[in-house]
Amino acid sequence: QDAFEAFHVDKVVVSKYLKSLQIGELAPDQPSIEPTKNKMLVKDFRELRAAVEKMGLLKPNQLFFFLHLAHILLLDAAAWLILFYFGTSLMPFIVSLVVLTISQVQASWLQHDLGHLSVFRKTKWNHLLHKFVMCHLIGASAKWWTLLHSRHHAKPNCFQKDPDIDMHPFLFTLGKKFSVELGIKKKKYMPYNHQHKYFFITLPPLLFPTYFHCHTFYIAYTKRYWVDLTWMLTFYIRFFFTYGSLLEIKSLLAYYFIFRMLESSWFVWVSQMNHIPMDIYYDNNLDWVSTQLQATCNVEQSLFNDWFTGHLNFQIEHHLFPTMPRHNYWKVAPLVKSLCAKHGVEYQCKPLLTAFADIV
Repeated sequence: QDAFEAFHVDKVVVSKYLKSLQIGELAPDQPSIEPTKNKMLVKDFRELRAAVEKMGLLKPNQLFFFLHLAHILLLDAAAWLILFYFGTSLMPFIVSLVVLTISQVQASWLQHDLGHLSVFRKTKWNHLLHKFVMCHLIGASAKWWTLLHSRHHAKPNCFQKDPDIDMHPFLFTLGKKFSVELGIKKKKYMPYNHQHKYFFITLPPLLFPTYFHCHTFYIAYTKRYWVDLTWMLTFYIRFFFTYGSLLEIKSLLAYYFIFRMLESSWFVWVSQMNHIPMDIYYDNNLDWVSTQLQATCNVEQSLFNDWFTGHLNFQIEHHLFPTMPRHNYWKVAPLVKSLCAKHGVEYQCKPLLTAFADIV
């Protein structure tokens, strides 16, 4: 199936695990696709995927990712050196916070690449460096992220299947259809008519310092991800040892909480701009391509946008080809546009600020 093709790099190894579960094969006279799915679109997409593989667009440029990791590590070191050389007065404190925030967000984009197995050809190297970046540099569980993010990719914007929209209806009401449903049922958990206002002071600044902090440790502990937990502890030991030698306890806690809030705000605005303004509803069992396209939109390309969003401005291409290295999205984008135009499927691409405004 298209989802299987999209998610797995080493299909031979995965097939070995699946072989023991095989109970039969589809009879030759049986249709291989359900009536709810666009047969011609699926056929053309599979041809496109075969062409993409032949063009070598699924092969990573490891120099690109090495330089990306190098700039993360340099910024991480610079954040501490600023306080070490210039002291802990207000200005060095603020500059150090900004530098560390940039390093952390760029690390989160890199762990995203590693989690999708798009940095190395060998799966084990992706997993190993994923633990280093996600657990040691960021302080969260790599397996926790994979568990949630794989579900998001399988069924984006599908209520009760995509964990990224679990905030409906308890914190926000999402999607036009769901908003109408809640109105008919007269259910109200929050003052939704003001949610475009309280969004600014809730989800962006508080997602990381509160919910993610607790949830990543909760899942890692309950699912016994002991290796992840050990790696995560190395982040906190390193952080509190290095910065604790320069800052008093109150300043240290303030520094930690503020950079987490800044990191959270950056992440939320970028991650939500591609999905929240799109169609959100129950799973309608559409084909792979239609499922991804109705839930995602792109943001215009520029050097700044590519860096600022970790190439998630090419969200459509990323969702159709999750294991594709991000530096190749711009190459496949014209082919995806042509596919959409041929089948009359909307391909949304907008300026960065417009994408942010559409969230609100």
